[in-house]
Amino acid sequence: MAEYMRLDKLIASQRSDLSRRDVKELVRAGKVTVDGITAKSGDMRVDASEVSVEVDGEPVNYKKYIYIMLNKPQGVVCSTRDGLSPTVLSLIPEKLRRNGLFPAGRLDKDTEGFVLITDDGGLAHRMLSPKSHVPKLYYAELERAVGADYQMRFSEGITIDGGEKCLPAGFEKTGERSCLVTLHEGKYHQIKRMFEALGNSVVYLRRDKIGALGLDPDLPLGECMEIMHKDVEKLTLYFDTQKTRPQDFGHNK
Repeated sequence: MAEYMRLDKLIASQRSDLSRRDVKELVRAGKVTVDGITAKSGDMRVDASEVSVEVDGEPVNYKKYIYIMLNKPQGVVCSTRDGLSPTVLSLIPEKLRRNGLFPAGRLDKDTEGFVLITDDGGLAHRMLSPKSHVPKLYYAELERAVGADYQMRFSEGITIDGGEKCLPAGFEKTGERSCLVTLHEGKYHQIKRMFEALGNSVVYLRRDKIGALGLDPDLPLGECMEIMHKDVEKLTLYFDTQKTRPQDFGHNK
């Protein structure tokens, strides 16, 4: 399907180091080619899905959107900019960088695991919409032993500080002081506040899954990988909160 757009917009959308003004200057300098022919104007319209574009001899491989899986380490914030701490965008390698990238959802600064980085605002909206209830699976280690009533309390919906009641959540004990938690919403510091309401506290937290897409177990902390389009739809799979079990989403430890 043809997707016509201006040449300068096409190139700038794929390169984080080039603005549309930069592209126009490169065109004037004769450094941009379209199907092997030197481009005369950055305003020319091309079929982005079919045309072959090069800038200074380097091909520009057009993708309408990009989806990146990041294994976020502690100490990094889920923001596009921060004056005090490194952001998730600072961990994206040059080959995957492009204008408009942002984290689709947040993890606390001291929480590790799966963060989606993309420039697809439509997908992010569907994922983050309160109506979607996209499940997110977390692995937690606690200061004290898992209580015998925790699974029941999570399934009923825990009331956290301030009297705010959480949606029913999945819970599975994995060790004396460890567990899996499946959330269908994203309140501020939610898992930590849920355990605090039970008289316990979280000492380590990691997000392992969004929807039906799990964090690649071979992806080191602080590194990222592009998600193939065939796997993107797994991000928005969701289930009835009363029927969801943590084991439906698996666990990568």
